[in-house]
Amino acid sequence: MTGGVDCEVAISGGGPVALCLALLLARKGVHVRVFEAEPALGQDLRASTFHPPTLDMLDTLGLATPLIAQGIPCHHWQIRMHPSGDRAVFDLSVLKDDTAHPYRLQCEQWKLSRLIHDSLLAEPTAALHYGHRAVGLSQEDENVRLTVETDTGRETVTARLVVGADGAKGFVRGAIGLALKGETFPENTLLATTTFPFEDHLEGLSNVTYCWKDEGNFALLKVPDRWRVSIYPDETRPLEAQLTDEALDAAMQEIVPNPTGYMVKEMRPYRIHQRIVPTYRKGRVALAGDAAHLNSPVGGMGLNGGLHDAFALSEAILDIVQDGAPLARLDRYDRQRRPVAAEQILAQAGRNRARMRTRDPQKRAEILADLQATTADKVRLRAYLLKSSMIEGLKMAEQVA
Repeated sequence: MTGGVDCEVAISGGGPVALCLALLLARKGVHVRVFEAEPALGQDLRASTFHPPTLDMLDTLGLATPLIAQGIPCHHWQIRMHPSGDRAVFDLSVLKDDTAHPYRLQCEQWKLSRLIHDSLLAEPTAALHYGHRAVGLSQEDENVRLTVETDTGRETVTARLVVGADGAKGFVRGAIGLALKGETFPENTLLATTTFPFEDHLEGLSNVTYCWKDEGNFALLKVPDRWRVSIYPDETRPLEAQLTDEALDAAMQEIVPNPTGYMVKEMRPYRIHQRIVPTYRKGRVALAGDAAHLNSPVGGMGLNGGLHDAFALSEAILDIVQDGAPLARLDRYDRQRRPVAAEQILAQAGRNRARMRTRDPQKRAEILADLQATTADKVRLRAYLLKSSMIEGLKMAEQVA
């Protein structure tokens, strides 16, 4: 590199959003370095739903086909009463004229990270640095200095631009004085996986199913070789008491009685947030993904929204570093993505959460009847799915000047 910089773009974070942005830039010849605090690619229990427009975007990178091969296409999803089985089924085929992928893909996010990682290794202008934790940042008129810490010491990298895609607890957002504003909901969620075949016991089950039960709710999401079960524990009892094998088994027994007991493969508790930063850009630093916005996982919008950030941010960065656009081009990225996150992603996810937390049986029946009327009308169904599948939000962003 010349001009007193070590790279054109330095990215803090090594998840799918950071890696996707790096690949988008490297494929266009931009010198980019990725710094991830963990020593290697993670394979922990996180997002698993890819929406149709996200698959369309990944297709432009040659990643949709290999990702689909590792997942389960979900052509319909449902909201269901348990144990009666009364349900509203949302058929995604009505989007066939709006997307090349009229279905959700159920596939663990680490599989996408692995695909992007392997693609980046073939890019001469990209460099991946694991075990490098961002610990310092300072901005100057023409560049940004990012300091990273390793087991052997510290290194300061000079870049034209820095991106914080390092998650909700990442370093970069705090370093530029921004906070995730909003609320953290009081309830916890337990995400557990099991190989038990729920589909053999619950008639008409979709691969993505959100369920009401007596005085509570749960969700079942299928991925290859296992079901992911989202359990919402009793808020009157200590969380620790509900994380035991016995407690998890008891919660799943309420879904389908299993005389042999449930074998839990993985488990992760987490809190639900609805938060967003006041701006996605400050000087030469931009934010993307969970570093910029957090939402309820109901509806599967968090990871997808982050990947949509990566595509929009890559266009802004390319305009700046290759076409000479002013730094203010990042303001358009903020105008495109932040309102979509606030008005589409966070708002929808919040409504989804509130709907599933409804406890009154009569209100539930009214909601379900309205959803069933929607699914029975193709015009209403398409309008609903354009929004819930995130197509409408992307169209909204495209109109922003």
